Amino acid sequence: MSKFVKNSKVTKFTFVVLATFVVMIAITLCACSQNGGKQIDTSYVTESQPTGMKTYDGYTLEHMDVLSRHNIRSPLTGSGSTLDKLTPHKWFNWTGKSSELSLQGGELETIMGQYFRKYLEKLNYIPENWVPQGDEALFYCNSYQRTIATTQYFSTGMLPIGNVDVVHKYALNQQDRTFLPIQTFMNDTLKAQIMKEIEAMGGDDGLNGILQNLSEEFKTLEYALDFKDSEYAKENNITSFPLDDLKINIVADDELTCEGSLKLGNTASDAFKLQYYEEEDDAKASFGKKLNYKQWQQIGKIADVYENAMFGSHTAAICAAHPMLQELQNDINNPNRKFTFLCGHDSTILSVVTALGVENYELPNTISTLTPIGVKLVVEKWKNAAGEEFGTLSLVYASVDQLRHRSELNVDDPPCEYQLSLEGLQKNADGLYKWSDIQNRFAERIAEYDKYK
Repeated sequence: MSKFVKNSKVTKFTFVVLATFVVMIAITLCACSQNGGKQIDTSYVTESQPTGMKTYDGYTLEHMDVLSRHNIRSPLTGSGSTLDKLTPHKWFNWTGKSSELSLQGGELETIMGQYFRKYLEKLNYIPENWVPQGDEALFYCNSYQRTIATTQYFSTGMLPIGNVDVVHKYALNQQDRTFLPIQTFMNDTLKAQIMKEIEAMGGDDGLNGILQNLSEEFKTLEYALDFKDSEYAKENNITSFPLDDLKINIVADDELTCEGSLKLGNTASDAFKLQYYEEEDDAKASFGKKLNYKQWQQIGKIADVYENAMFGSHTAAICAAHPMLQELQNDINNPNRKFTFLCGHDSTILSVVTALGVENYELPNTISTLTPIGVKLVVEKWKNAAGEEFGTLSLVYASVDQLRHRSELNVDDPPCEYQLSLEGLQKNADGLYKWSDIQNRFAERIAEYDKYK
């Protein structure tokens, strides 16, 4: 008799392995059956652990500017809008009116403000319970409810006894163009250049290629929405989103806009992500589908591509980000300023980093890889022992898990930080740019706007 047959432990092990294999096959077949015969990829995308904001041995912090996106809000459109027609299901019961910051968004922004306080205290940059004096700090935001509230919550977390003023220049929910990617002027030559850059995002197929490259992502979105059973699908006699209907609108005195499936897909993607952040029950967050992480990333990618098309082309960004680039330039050169917080939108941040020539990036630990909810573009000025000045640019944001579970953030349990790189500029051995190079980059891109105009 074979020694393998005699070994009862090995026999039991073999039986367990075979039984496990059979169970796995059964689970896979069940998943296929529940998804109309299409197998769902259940792989979990492994992400890196959040590392928090860097400190640099031998350098002292001299200045910090933070350009923030608002935190979690309700969808931009209210009850009875097209968003409701895209699914037969009922969306999350938001805690505020359409476009307004949610209660969870306020809590998360307070937590993030506290993290920045702990980080700056660790560097001995600010004292405990800092109360800024004179022109040392600025908290300035767009005049929308969600940006004003985000700034207020962040300032409360960072400076709990600072009693700082939150500055907004217009009446509630009126536009401040410093924070919005408005095309302040337009001519045929400029329009043609912007369109050429957007079409290049779709490769040889141009605008249609942008949509066609999202075919798998739209399938996932349709599955999650039960789109074929939606009022919108029935009204338009379709069962899926068309992938050949993208139209870009470029006019003076307005943001770039689009029509077709990319716009609709972005509307649904935005609402789904917000629902995912607010609803900790995975099944409820996905209308009973229990989407895996990869599928959530696919839904998020539709919004990323929309953002990139609208705000991520170089020429459009140079024109749209001009007021904010000037605001940041003035601030980083203000010798009295220690800390500045500016609060706008995803479009504000993406147009600024595009205009500055930031190299392409995809953020980890998030289903929005360009401008996650609440993300901050942080510009830091450092000085070494020899008195030489250097700078860094980074994106700081809460991970998906930190958003969903309202995790406490501190120097031991930090948010994510992603170090940005600027095209054509060289970092030193410690990963910092010469401060003069950063200043020159701002000046160059501001001057480029004048060339177009």
